[in-house]
Amino acid sequence: MKKQNISEFSTTEELHNFLLENQDNNIFYKNVLEKFEYETELLKLQSQLVNLQNWISTQGKKVAVIFEGRDASGKGGTIRRFRQHLNPRTMRVVALNKPTDVEINQWYFNRYIKELPNAGEIVFFDRSWYNRAVVEPVMGFCTDQQYEQFMVQVAEFEHMLYESGTYIIKLWFSVSKEEQQRRFESRLNNPLKKWKYSPVDAKGQELWDEFSYYINQMFTRTHNSFSPWIVVNANNKNSARLESIRYLLSLFNYDGKMDSDIDLMVDPNIIQRYYRMVKEINY
Repeated sequence: MKKQNISEFSTTEELHNFLLENQDNNIFYKNVLEKFEYETELLKLQSQLVNLQNWISTQGKKVAVIFEGRDASGKGGTIRRFRQHLNPRTMRVVALNKPTDVEINQWYFNRYIKELPNAGEIVFFDRSWYNRAVVEPVMGFCTDQQYEQFMVQVAEFEHMLYESGTYIIKLWFSVSKEEQQRRFESRLNNPLKKWKYSPVDAKGQELWDEFSYYINQMFTRTHNSFSPWIVVNANNKNSARLESIRYLLSLFNYDGKMDSDIDLMVDPNIIQRYYRMVKEINY
């Protein structure tokens, strides 16, 4: 964009219209337009998240949002957009390390119970107790007996939370095998992101089918009416972030929601409630 063109714009609306009119003639304009529209929509949705948080706080609601998915599916980046403008006094992000020697000998859910939201609080789980449903059996971090015990207990555990007034929103971020590999390579080639690449990541492509088997088992056995699985198509990070926030907002009748001009109808191409397929697919 030439300098004389920039000086002509006195409002963001004028800039937006210029990019719309010229995007087909210049790939740079098209990219800037996509970024501009994404950031504009994100800010609007984040302002509604602030309203939602205020409502949760004043009404004493307990909300737990679980972010699960394959490695490099964009969970962490999405959580950052969720929390960016929220009040840290009534919001937490939980990302637990591997269990300690003491925790290993406790009931599996024990260390997660103490991280659950208090009244008036929203908690984002960057991975959760569902590690035992997928990562641990694939990587050999638990026994078959421990896995099966978890699969039997988890629905009842979540039902007790539901009955105690805790909202559990379970989001699964789904990426294709090709997109996962591309993101792994991007991490390895970026000195600022190399730390994100772990030994478990290294097995992500090699054990893709094994992960797929346990993911499908998890959906089949732990999807229910009181805490359903919501599958997020995360091949496009920006769309996944926007639609995940939009989905959370759509669940609650918080103060100010009806006065907003923001569309809270989620895109069905991005957000889907899990349902059993005749032939299971790789999530």
